[in-house]
Formats: sequence, structure tokens, C-alpha cells
Amino acid sequence: MTWHQLSIITNKNTAPDVSDFFTELGAVSVTYMDAEDQPVYEPPPGETKIWQLTKVIALFEIDTEPERIKTLLFSQFKNNTLENWFQEILQDQIWERSWMEHYRPMKFGNSLWVCPTGQEKTETNTVCMTLDPGLAFGTGTHPTTALCLEWLANHNLKDKIIIDYGCGSGILAVAALLLGAKEAHAIDIDPQAITATKDNAEKNKVKHKINCYLPEQFQAFQADIVLANILAHPLCDLSETISKLVKAEGQLVLSGILNEQADSVSAAYKQHNIQIKAPKSRDDWCRLNGIKST
Repeated sequence: MTWHQLSIITNKNTAPDVSDFFTELGAVSVTYMDAEDQPVYEPPPGETKIWQLTKVIALFEIDTEPERIKTLLFSQFKNNTLENWFQEILQDQIWERSWMEHYRPMKFGNSLWVCPTGQEKTETNTVCMTLDPGLAFGTGTHPTTALCLEWLANHNLKDKIIIDYGCGSGILAVAALLLGAKEAHAIDIDPQAITATKDNAEKNKVKHKINCYLPEQFQAFQADIVLANILAHPLCDLSETISKLVKAEGQLVLSGILNEQADSVSAAYKQHNIQIKAPKSRDDWCRLNGIKST
């Protein structure tokens, strides 16, 4: 199958609106790309992590009319700066490898880099995780994952035992180990996630510190830190199960939660002795974290 790939460069304030407009016009996917080779660091609280000049790239089915999309786009945003309109036809390909062209090194807190293969960073007092897009969710580009990585990078993990519940690519478990955790236990319902986690652990030389399980293989125990980056409804349904995995005075980090869902998720965990702090938001998503009372 062939596709139309359409792109435009605009400023960081307009990029989200352009993305939404592409989606309204039928785009099957929309991604952002740095238009200036600007490094990506974690922003101050409340600031959206988009480059000053951002290329917005949209993929449309082949029967779409690119010139019509262009006309509508420039009409809709006639009062905004839009530059470098580009359109091309793409042949079907391995999309997770193609997407790597837009995947750049990212820094979380002062101590953690997440980088694609060949772009690793060496910086004093930091660790670098090598991670490539694959079939399992989790590269650090999505706000839910970024919020969890930020939390890990800003906490002392030395000698901690970690449970990553819903591990996806294993990015959180591997990051925790690189940041000093003693061992990690990664759980997911998807066998591809288990495979991806093992591969990423091996790539980052921490495979000997991680254990991976499907849910039916996992024998519950209590850990110092439990991470669960899934979605709000499963988090609520599993609140008792996940809370029991946190030891007394241990820490719980939850993400995959839309801002408007924060109160309901908080309430579910407060019933199980988790003292939830105020949510930390990014875009439409938030992270909740708390401590289990004795």
C-alpha cells in the first residue's frame, strides 16, 4: 500500500493545532519532528515539550488529494506562519524503523538520557539508555512515559527493588536499573512486550538484574517502588492488586492517566492506604505518585 506523507513547519504554539487539523482531515497518523536540530531537554513544569520550530508530519491514505489538504490548511492558518510545505508518496515499509528518523536523544532530569542506537550521549554524572522503537509501547516521546522517566531521574534509586506493572518496551524498568536500582521485575499481558523488555535490558547490559513475567507467571511480593504506566480504567480496576505490591512506606508511580481522570484514579488508590500527591501534568496527561502508609 502507498501513502501520502504531508509536512509543514510552524512554531511550537501552532504545531498542536496543525496536528489536530490534519487529524480532522483524515490523517491516519501525525508526528512531530525537530526542524532546527534543537536538543530536547525536560522543560520546566507546565511547559509543553515541543521544539521552537516544529515539523508536523501527517500520513494520509493514497486516495486523499494533497492539494486540497494544502489549500484547507493554509486557509485555516492564514494568520500563522507556515513554511516548507512538502508532499511525497511513500511505499509500504517497516514503519517502526522509518519512524527512527524522527527519534532524537532526550534528557530527563539531570541524570538520564534516552537515545536511539548510534546517537548515545556521554555526559558527566548521567546515564544513557539505548532504546529503539519497536512493537511494544514506550520510547519516552509520549507524555505518560516521559513523566515517569522524569520521576525516576529525580529520585534516589540506589539499591531499590522495582516492579514495572505493564512494562511495554521495558523502558521504565531498564531506566531504573541504569539509575541504580538493585533489581527490576517487569510484568505485561503482551508477549511482545516481554520480548522487547528482555531485548532492551540486554542492549543496556542490565539483563542479569531484570525478571520478566506474563501476569500468570508472576508471584506477588512487595517492592520499594512500583511503576504502572497503563491507562486509567485498568489502573482503577487493578488498584487493590497494584497497591498490595507496594511495601509500607514504599512509593507508587502511576501514569497513562488523562488530566480529567486524575481524581477517580487517586480515589481508587487512597482506599488502599496510598497517600497520593497532587498530579503532575504534561499536555492532556498526568502522573500520580504517592507513598504507602504504614
